Amino acid sequence: MSVASFTQHHGPWTVADVLALPEDRSVRYELLGESLVMSPAPGLRHQRASYRLHVALDAAAQAAGAAVEVLEAINVTLPSGLVVPDIVVADAGATVEDGVSVDAEAVQLVIELVSPGNKTMDRKLKPMLYAEAGIPHYWRLEFDPAPRLIVSTLDGGRYAETTIALPGTVTRIEAPFLLEIDPAGLARQ
Repeated sequence: MSVASFTQHHGPWTVADVLALPEDRSVRYELLGESLVMSPAPGLRHQRASYRLHVALDAAAQAAGAAVEVLEAINVTLPSGLVVPDIVVADAGATVEDGVSVDAEAVQLVIELVSPGNKTMDRKLKPMLYAEAGIPHYWRLEFDPAPRLIVSTLDGGRYAETTIALPGTVTRIEAPFLLEIDPAGLARQ
């Protein structure tokens, strides 16, 4: 990433400005309103859990015959900006072209894995933005004190918790397709 990309930028940031930034795998760029937000690349526990959850979701989607694609760390364009959820389940038709982002209306599920530095974003701000965009399902994987998956569904413009998958117990999640999961194994080395 060139420092010039930031020092030569004038005025509010737009989705087009952020998408035009050079790719940099060490940083995630998000646009919240007109503010550019940068987050460091996730750590090992986070990466391990994201990969395992992605694999489980992909297998469940295939078993259900769901016309979706499961993606990790993809740009999602919202009416209010651009975010990079840890995992996205999007309509297969929306991912046919090799673009750099997916529009929120094609997203069925977003999942955030809560990192120590992003707790407020993942628990409060991002769910509000996802709900405003009409994304039907929002899941949050909390790591501490032990891995647990909080499953929420859009209800009346807000997310309502429907299931909490606790470690050591296989939990059945019905939507957007059937998935049985024990979050204890997601982050374990």
